[in-house]
Amino acid sequence: MMQDGAMLLSYVNMKLRDGAASPDELCEELGWERAELDARLAALGVCYDAAGNRYC
Repeated sequence: MMQDGAMLLSYVNMKLRDGAASPDELCEELGWERAELDARLAALGVCYDAAGNRYC
């Protein structure tokens, strides 16, 4: 998983926009743990918006 939080957020939102139906699907595809992804992004003050399928 990327170390830079802003780059991680940008990458994850790009992947969600370009085809991943959910963070769970994205994490499965990349071999990441969803809890770790959510924790890293929460540290930036970001949470998942299911209606928009993005972190904001």
